[in-house]
Amino acid sequence: MNDECALAPDDAPAPEPRGCLFALSQPPLMLFLAIIGLLLLLGAVHDLYIL
Repeated sequence: MNDECALAPDDAPAPEPRGCLFALSQPPLMLFLAIIGLLLLLGAVHDLYIL
């Protein structure tokens, strides 16, 4: 086996620290939250103006 390219444990790059808002930058989550927000908005408009 060729070990020239293998990184030693102390040479391994450190994982990038991810901030608290990292999850909000994911498109599927933002799409889900937008749909939930739209449903809440439609429910509020229905309650205020139609009922």
